[in-house]
Amino acid sequence: MSFISSAYAQTAGGPAGGDMMTTLVLFGGMAVFMYFMMIRPQMKRQKETKAMLEALKVGDEVVSAGGIVGKIVKVSEAYITLEIASGTQIVVQRPAITTLLPKGTIKSI
Repeated sequence: MSFISSAYAQTAGGPAGGDMMTTLVLFGGMAVFMYFMMIRPQMKRQKETKAMLEALKVGDEVVSAGGIVGKIVKVSEAYITLEIASGTQIVVQRPAITTLLPKGTIKSI
């Protein structure tokens, strides 16, 4: 009397042709979904940010990455000088500017 049941081998081969096609379509669909939901919007935001940074000029009111609100008084290739209070100026890197505010925002704060 044996307590161990017999083991049977599976048939040779692999997934059937239809199963393989379904898997490929599923992975392809996931790749397209990821592109339209994650990659494309990120690329669009990067393009908008780059255009905003290139268009900065003296007199614009901006917010820096650290949350500092100021008016641009000098623009160079890599740095921007902000006036954050009357007679107080700071220099920040151009990529540190995160938001361009509408004119008059600083006076209304």
